[in-house]
Amino acid sequence: MMKSDQDTSARISRGKRGQQLALLGLCLFAICVIYFTNQLLTKRFTETTRNRAEVRLTLYSANLISELQRNSIVPQLLARDPALIGALNSRDYSLSTQRLLSFVDEIGAASLVLFDVDGRTVAATDRNRLGESHRSAQYFIEALRSNATVFSVQARESGGFSFTYSRKLDDGGVFLGVIAVEVDLAKLERSWAGIADAVFVTDSEGKIILATENRWRGLSEVEALERQDAPSAIQRALQATQDWTSLPIDAYLQGEGVMRRETRVPFQGWRMISFTTYASVRERVNSVLALEIMGFAILLAGSFWLLSRKSVLRMRVFQRESAELRLLNQRLQREIAEREKVEKTLEVAEQTLAQSSKLAALGEMSAAVSHELNQPLAAMKTYLAGARLLLSRKRPDEALSSFQRIDDLIERMGAITKQLKSYARKGSDTFEPVDVRDAVTSALAMMEPQLRQRHVNITCTLPKEPALIFGDRMRYEQVIINLLRNALDATKSVRDPSIDILLAVGDTVTLSVRDNGEGIDDHDALFEPFYTTKQPGDGVGLGLAISSGIVSDLGGRLTARNASAAGAVFEVQLPIWKEDEEISAAE
Repeated sequence: MMKSDQDTSARISRGKRGQQLALLGLCLFAICVIYFTNQLLTKRFTETTRNRAEVRLTLYSANLISELQRNSIVPQLLARDPALIGALNSRDYSLSTQRLLSFVDEIGAASLVLFDVDGRTVAATDRNRLGESHRSAQYFIEALRSNATVFSVQARESGGFSFTYSRKLDDGGVFLGVIAVEVDLAKLERSWAGIADAVFVTDSEGKIILATENRWRGLSEVEALERQDAPSAIQRALQATQDWTSLPIDAYLQGEGVMRRETRVPFQGWRMISFTTYASVRERVNSVLALEIMGFAILLAGSFWLLSRKSVLRMRVFQRESAELRLLNQRLQREIAEREKVEKTLEVAEQTLAQSSKLAALGEMSAAVSHELNQPLAAMKTYLAGARLLLSRKRPDEALSSFQRIDDLIERMGAITKQLKSYARKGSDTFEPVDVRDAVTSALAMMEPQLRQRHVNITCTLPKEPALIFGDRMRYEQVIINLLRNALDATKSVRDPSIDILLAVGDTVTLSVRDNGEGIDDHDALFEPFYTTKQPGDGVGLGLAISSGIVSDLGGRLTARNASAAGAVFEVQLPIWKEDEEISAAE
């Protein structure tokens, strides 16, 4: 009882250790899954965000170029306007401003300005600018020096930059004035400000001329980034914690890591740069990680619940088993006392069983003797009938031959009784070298009357060289006769019965007896004593059992199987006898 309790305790302890290892494995698996999921999704979402930023930059650049090209043709068209040229020649500008206002809405420019030869504003879409002098302005001076439309960027006093296309007006080679078209790029800045990216455009010198951040204009990229508030120590610590996803940080804006993308604007060496935050990447990655963590948390909680539930059930089972073991111990004590009484009864039963076994063995032996003697008796009856017929026909010499065969059968009956005794003893005193070919020929001669009466087609194939085994020829012949008799019985219902006998010598001496009967139904009980498929009175089911015992005594094996076409095949395999084996056995 104490040992059983100790085994149960040890089993419970091993179970707890296994559960702890399982929980630890689950935690490690969860950490690995979350880690690799974070790495994979971060890489994928970062690449997606980078591609989108590049697409946006390409789109913004195309819009910028489109806006500039659309306005670049306006000065050339206005420089040929007869009304404006006439106003400059006559110095009558009363209708010029109205003329420019009629164009500005259609063109979509920020403003249109007409200057005379002295750089004074004589007409403008913004009437507040009338009378201003722009003789020293870059767009006025460059227009005077060129015969084509020129583009200029000039800083405003109020902040920012103005982008102007200008072209001089002349009449017959006489300089009359300058027409200027200010491009409205502020609307592009307003559209850029509607997204989360920070975007700016730099000129060929690296100075920011367009930007979503007003304070960046006029600065270089490095100066613009330095104007951002430096993160405090607490912000840096938080930033380090947030960057556990190992994002490829290009720069920091307001203490937040961003991705930098740059593209070339095909206009006067301009470049467009954008800074995209990783907020969307973190949100998408963290949402997936949160779901995974929640799933593992639920799984872990369920595991703890199951383990606690299992511990309670195990304790109940342990208590119940303890009570059952106590009852079982009491029951065993009672059974021990009862078995002591039964043992005495068993001694008497064993004696009775031994006597019954002797009687059963005697009955089996009697049945075997009856079975083995039936074949010679049937042959003797056939030979006696033949001898009587020969004597009636006055052919005594041939009748003497039948009487000689009857005498041989009587000797064989005596040998059979001797064989049955040796079969019971399992002895090998009468073993000698036997040529299986002679045994097959002798068995066929003994079965000749039955074979002739049934008109069975017999095919016998024997090798030219001797097929020697070490055994008892009489017993081996009896095996062949039993197999032939079974083949005859199996072909009773066949229209053209045939039996094939094949003797082959290889690693063993193999004798095969094949028939074209109905085959074997039950392989398992085939060699059991008293098992038969014949009608009552035709056999007792001892032939194959006796044959199997004889072949086993000779050191071989008797097997049976169904043929591929029809019928059954019985094979007797015995070891080949060699002369040196007999010498060694004799020594």
